[in-house]
Amino acid sequence: MYNRVILVGNLTRDVEIRYTPSGSAIGKVGIATNRRFKAANGEQRDETMFIDLTFFGRTAEIANQYLRKGSKVLVEGRLVLEQWTAQDGTKRSKHSVTVDNLQMLDRPGENSGSGYGGSEGGYGAPQAKSGYGQPAQQPAPSAAPAQPEQPSVPEIDIDEDEIPF
Repeated sequence: MYNRVILVGNLTRDVEIRYTPSGSAIGKVGIATNRRFKAANGEQRDETMFIDLTFFGRTAEIANQYLRKGSKVLVEGRLVLEQWTAQDGTKRSKHSVTVDNLQMLDRPGENSGSGYGGSEGGYGAPQAKSGYGQPAQQPAPSAAPAQPEQPSVPEIDIDEDEIPF
């Protein structure tokens, strides 16, 4: 059997991190994904799904350090059924995704939050570093500040009618 989920979306809240007694990190957060489709009457509609994510180990610590509410991420993981008994004795369950791989899609400073850990350098880096951990170029006194080179992410615009499945 194969259980693999790939999602792209925005975080619905800051990462909540906890540690097990053995010191292993567990992070929990929600993601919102959007889908645009054409209804039977030809009207364009948007559908938003809210999914819970769970990170483990170093991935949880990195997510807690660099991600904030509104951060755009790509996650890859597996679907998990969580079951528990509520305080009133009823049995509860929900599906969530346990994340194996995480990619941050925001550029430093683009996030609508407070800028990845509160610094203006992005990704929680000190002011003297660029958003990707490399030393920032120091501008000449009379020159405009240099912008660090950003990786380009191709943007693909596909109409739902073009997809064969």
